[in-house]
Amino acid sequence: MKALAIDTSNLVMGISVIIDDKIVGELTTNMKKNHSVRLMPAIESLLQEVDVKPSELDKIIVAKGPGSYTGVRIGVSVAKTMAWALNIPITGVSSLEVVAQNGKYFDGLVCPLFDGRRGQIYTGLYGNVDGQFQLVQEERIILLTDWIEMLKEDSKKVLFLGNDLNLHKEKIEELMGDRAVFGQIADHSPRAAELAALGIRGEEEDPHAFTPSYHQLAEAEAKWIANQKK
Repeated sequence: MKALAIDTSNLVMGISVIIDDKIVGELTTNMKKNHSVRLMPAIESLLQEVDVKPSELDKIIVAKGPGSYTGVRIGVSVAKTMAWALNIPITGVSSLEVVAQNGKYFDGLVCPLFDGRRGQIYTGLYGNVDGQFQLVQEERIILLTDWIEMLKEDSKKVLFLGNDLNLHKEKIEELMGDRAVFGQIADHSPRAAELAALGIRGEEEDPHAFTPSYHQLAEAEAKWIANQKK
């Protein structure tokens, strides 16, 4: 099976190509540039580099959120369009789960996070259960302080990962002390290779029916709905 993986759910833009169990190409950038302008040229370039034609793809894998509303929308829109045009299925993978993979060998719990504004974070909790790295606390958007109180109920150390960690690190240290562990510089960015590995055998969906996972409405949409109810 040949698949293309796409992640633009946050500042990082990542794409990769996987053939069966082998990652044959990966491209990652982490800078403030427009994903909508750069994504398609990057996909075209990577496919050419690894000698895979779009028509040879069997599946499109995409980071489905949560994350930046605009970023998630760009990646999902491109993934759905390609899958529809090629008449192939699409598989979505949690953007938080992709980041969490950077800590899958940590002896404790792994907490990927994205900033959710106003003291909130998008997060979930991962860990090894019976030899399998998996979700152990469901993903959500929550106040950081409330989340930390939940984490303190367990005695295990927690590895925090994510490029937005610097916005919350001081508060986490204050509330959790030495139970909080922070990833190294290369641990915080999601890898498109991990996205591809997660998605290659993941559940396949019809591109027409596929929807992203924002975990909350965009602020403008939420305000519009609130105004309609008045």
